[in-house]
Amino acid sequence: MKFLIIRFSSIGDIVLTTPVLRCLKKRYPDAEVHYLTKAQFHPLLIANPHINKFHLLEKDNLDDLIKDMQKEKFDVIIDLHKNIRTLKVKQSVGAKKILTFNKLNFEKWLKVNLKVDMLPDKHIVDRYFESLKPLGIENDGQGLDYYIWDKEVYDFVLSLTNTHYIAFAIGANHATKRLPEEKIFEICSKIHQKVYLLGGKKEELVGEKLNDLFPAQIVNLCGKLTVNESAFIIKHAQKVITHDTGMMHIAAAFKKPILSIWGNTVPEFGMYPYYGDKNKEIAEKQSFMFEVKGLSCRPCSKLGYEKCPKGHFKCMMEQDVEGICKLANEADKL
Repeated sequence: MKFLIIRFSSIGDIVLTTPVLRCLKKRYPDAEVHYLTKAQFHPLLIANPHINKFHLLEKDNLDDLIKDMQKEKFDVIIDLHKNIRTLKVKQSVGAKKILTFNKLNFEKWLKVNLKVDMLPDKHIVDRYFESLKPLGIENDGQGLDYYIWDKEVYDFVLSLTNTHYIAFAIGANHATKRLPEEKIFEICSKIHQKVYLLGGKKEELVGEKLNDLFPAQIVNLCGKLTVNESAFIIKHAQKVITHDTGMMHIAAAFKKPILSIWGNTVPEFGMYPYYGDKNKEIAEKQSFMFEVKGLSCRPCSKLGYEKCPKGHFKCMMEQDVEGICKLANEADKL
C-alpha cells in the first residue's frame, strides 16, 4: 500500500504526527509512506525512518507537486492539517481512501470567544488516531519521536553537552505566548545552574543581554543553531523550560522533564506535552504546566497576538516565577 500523510506546518504540529508514522508502519510494515509538508520543516523529519519519500511545498510549487503526486497512485491520503490547500491536494491527487482529521475549529472558537468549553478531554495525538480507525491503526502509547542524524550535529554543539544544564526555550511565534523580557530575566537570575537559551533571531538580543548579565551561567544560543542542533541541546538537558511551542513537543519526544509556561493559549486545546499512555508515570513526575487560571479573558486566541488585547498581559505578568525556579533548582522534584 502507498500512503500520503499531509501536515504542512509547524514545528510542534509536525512532531505531534510522529506516532502516526510509527504506528502506521507497525500496522503496514511493507507500506510506502510519503509525507507532504513545507520545505522549511523538512529537517524535522528528514531522519525519520518511517518515511519513504517527501513532497516539499515551496512558495509557488503546489500545482507542480500535485502533478508529481498524481503519478504516485496513492491508496490512502491522511490529511492531518485540513485547510484549503489540503482540500485541493485531496481533490486533485485522489486516492482509494481519504481520511481527514477533525481540527475542532468550531469548538475552539467557542472556547476562545464565548468561553464555552465543548472540547474533548483528549490530546490532539489521540484525536489523530481517531481519524485512522478505518485503517485499523492503533496508538502504541509510546509517545512522540524525534530523530537526528549524527552528521547534523557539529563538534561545538557536541561540546556543549559535556556539562549539566537547563535548556530554556525563550521564543514563540506570537508575543502573547512568550514571557516578557523582565520575567525571563527574573527566572534566569534565580536558577542556580547553567542555562542554555534557545530561540531564533528575534530572541538573539535578549539572549545577549542575559549573557552579559550572567556570563558564567547563561549561554546564549539564540539564532545560532539549526532546529536539529536545538533539538540535540534539548535531548541532553537535565530539564527544559519552555513556552507553548514546538520546542516543548521536541522535549516531550525525548521524555525530558518539562516546565511549560502558558500565556494566551491553554492546555485544554489538546497540545500539552505528550509522553504517551505507556509513559503516564513519567508525565506525572516530569511535566509541570504553569498557567494563570481564573482570567476571564483567557484563552484569547488559539494561536496568539503580537500584544495583549486587554493591555494588562496578566496571563504572563502574573506567572508563578518562584514556583518555576523552585522546580528548576530542585533536581529531586523532577
